[in-house]
Amino acid sequence: MEYDYEDLLKRASSQIPEVVSKRERLELPRINLSVIGMRTVVYNFKEIADALNRDPQHPLKFLTREMATAATMQESRVIFQGKFSRETLGRLMQRYMESFVICPVCKRPDTKIVKEKRLSFLVCEACGAKSSVRQL
Repeated sequence: MEYDYEDLLKRASSQIPEVVSKRERLELPRINLSVIGMRTVVYNFKEIADALNRDPQHPLKFLTREMATAATMQESRVIFQGKFSRETLGRLMQRYMESFVICPVCKRPDTKIVKEKRLSFLVCEACGAKSSVRQL
């Protein structure tokens, strides 16, 4: 029994299952927060910063400036002064990722922030691109 290469290829590709769910390489953990009085506590902030491969102080500084509030970090959690929703924090974390994590050239999250003199650069470890980022 002889097989044609094209027929075998079609048969093999028809048996491959469709990808049911697309999984991104960089998935932020769900923000675990609670509002207590006039304070918002984010319990898994260190876990979020680790997923972004950043020092927790950097995204914390970004968030406090964007929300115009004060915050204190205790172990792995952060306490913000004021009431903030999960959607607001999620939207701000997306903006942080676009500005300080995702490479503008290849769109991959494999970056690190390097300071040279008084300038900061986003250096991509995947494509080698070097882009300037604004100071916080």
